[in-house]
Amino acid sequence: MISLLNLTLRRGAKVLLNGANATIHPGEKVALIGRNGAGKSTLFGLLNGTLNEDGGDFHMPAGWRLAQVAQNMPETTETATDFVLSGDTRLMELRDQLAEAERLVTEDPLDLDAGMAIGQAHSDLHDAGAHDATSRAQALILGLGFKVDELDRPVNSFSGGWRMRLQLARALMAPSDLLLLDEPTNHLDLDALVWLESWLARYPGTLIVISHDREFLDAVTSVTLHIEHARLTRYGGNYSSFEELRAQQLSLQQAAFSKQQEKVAHLQKFIDRFKAKASKARQAQSRVKALERMEKIAPVLADAEFQFEFKEPANLPNPMLAMRDAAFGYRAPEASAKVAAARAEASALPDLPEYATSALLNAELAARGELPPELEAGDRLILQGVTRTVLAGQRIGILGANGQGKSTLVKTVARAMPLLGGTLTEGKGLSIGYFAQQELDVLRPQDTPLEHMVRLARETGQANAEGAREQQLRNFLGTFSFPGEMVLQPVGQFSGGEKARLVLAMIVWQRPNLLLLDEPTNHLDLATREALAVALNEFEGTVMLVSHDRALLRSVCDEFWLVARGNISDFEGDLDDYQRYLLDEAKRLREAAKEVAVASTSPASHRLEDSQVPVETKPKLAETGVTSVGAAERRKQTAQRRQALAAQLRPHNKAQADAEARMSQLQKEKAELEARLSTPLPPAELADAGKRLKSIDDALTKAEESWLAAGESIDQIKSMDAALSD
Repeated sequence: MISLLNLTLRRGAKVLLNGANATIHPGEKVALIGRNGAGKSTLFGLLNGTLNEDGGDFHMPAGWRLAQVAQNMPETTETATDFVLSGDTRLMELRDQLAEAERLVTEDPLDLDAGMAIGQAHSDLHDAGAHDATSRAQALILGLGFKVDELDRPVNSFSGGWRMRLQLARALMAPSDLLLLDEPTNHLDLDALVWLESWLARYPGTLIVISHDREFLDAVTSVTLHIEHARLTRYGGNYSSFEELRAQQLSLQQAAFSKQQEKVAHLQKFIDRFKAKASKARQAQSRVKALERMEKIAPVLADAEFQFEFKEPANLPNPMLAMRDAAFGYRAPEASAKVAAARAEASALPDLPEYATSALLNAELAARGELPPELEAGDRLILQGVTRTVLAGQRIGILGANGQGKSTLVKTVARAMPLLGGTLTEGKGLSIGYFAQQELDVLRPQDTPLEHMVRLARETGQANAEGAREQQLRNFLGTFSFPGEMVLQPVGQFSGGEKARLVLAMIVWQRPNLLLLDEPTNHLDLATREALAVALNEFEGTVMLVSHDRALLRSVCDEFWLVARGNISDFEGDLDDYQRYLLDEAKRLREAAKEVAVASTSPASHRLEDSQVPVETKPKLAETGVTSVGAAERRKQTAQRRQALAAQLRPHNKAQADAEARMSQLQKEKAELEARLSTPLPPAELADAGKRLKSIDDALTKAEESWLAAGESIDQIKSMDAALSD
């Protein structure tokens, strides 16, 4: 188990943990929570060995295997499958050992040691799961939202967010006893998030996760470690349980503090009243000492929460938007050759229940002559025939699996991309507040927050007296936690959370009546997410929200649109229904991909029965020795095969028999020792007997493992022989 005893951790001069105590048992799934800067990532540094404790004791089992997501952006031409597969370092080491042994045998066929090394390497590879390692790696990749045709794409051909998904898959691929995940949901859509929750629920090791997604924590964790005021407190239960327990503690603490304050006021009143009277001086002095000795109960002062509200819109056009036969996608006239290639690829594939990519959809539509008239053949069409109306006051959650077009829809409505076809009519006086999934789509890295706000004020016609305006803008930015000189720092130096706050500040300043929010919570902590939910619920305009934060979707949205299969429809159901829909879709697509793979690679499609072999081919088969032989020759071959099989099985049969005999002997000794321990023994003998029992248990475990390994080898050899016989 992991134990922290009176632990002190510092980052520079700042003490992050002081006298912290905690225990994490094997197999527990733990949420590590606390405000940004509280020390969560620093504690991860202690667990992964990159930092040392500054005081106290830290213990983790020496033999534990650790896995965590690398934070560097991978730059490699390896395929996605090979990159994730290499996360299993044990498997890679064994493959290297096998390759080296095979090289030595090639150089010297009589090298017996190299021959034995080949056999041992094959056995070790089987134990390490080499037989299904590639399929496991690809299952991880597909589960995290990649498509089948991307399995063999080079890693450096993906964008940053997708490469980080590959880093996550690589960490999950590694065999581990302890898995550390720091904000694993930041780059995931809801479909990938649901899959990850399911995977982590089956993970057998110890998990410690940092996340600001409360529903993810509720689904995955059963223990919560809370860092606050340099203290570490353990709570049993998931995040929601922690919140309830925490609220109860704060309530009790506040009541105790209030009661104490009443007593302090009473004592102080007595002291002030009688300290000058000689007859009461002794009593007054005793009250002073009592006041000094009284245990101070810390007042419950909530840390300064980041809170804000959207200003009341100047007007509310109704309807806000009207889409008629709208087509959404990307203008790319130069991509005609790619579309032609995609069309050829589509014609070569069997029909799938859903288009794998928008390029295939484009190719199919172009081939049938069904592209909207406004489109050119090279345009990348993602959604078409969309007829929707957005009314004042609606709160719309936009759902859809990864890559179906949610962000494309939002970007087009936000005027960041052109409409490819149909019409999109805006209501008179429409004012859009747009939160882009990538904050730098609307921010300039070299500019400061103040420069962003000055430019925005000019664009919205609100710039007047520059001095007064600048001070007003500084004050406004201060309400979004940009104090003092921070308003003069380049945005490119900010953290993701600080950039998100600046985008929110710019949106609030504009007084929009339509909010388009594309993954607004990616870099926000739990407290800020709660503040955003409150602000959105008080907002009087219309909200269109894309988010993988189910808590935010549940609290803000009262209807859902489903973006899927090239169009948009109403989703009848809640988020629990949608989660089931995603799991069903993932299963269906895996089965479809499997059918395609089987159809293209199945040996059955290439195998010829003997009766189907053309007559002119049979002489060629005879030359290879694959012809009928006489009965005597067949008996001779059968006898030789039996002898070879017996020779192969002999060492494994002996190993299994030896292990069985050893297990019988150890079990007999264990029974005798347990009977002895049931009687009173002197302390020295009791200690020796306990040690001996432990050594017997260890020996029994090894003997059982040897017995099982020998049995598996026997079964494998027999299976191979049976296959060859067929």
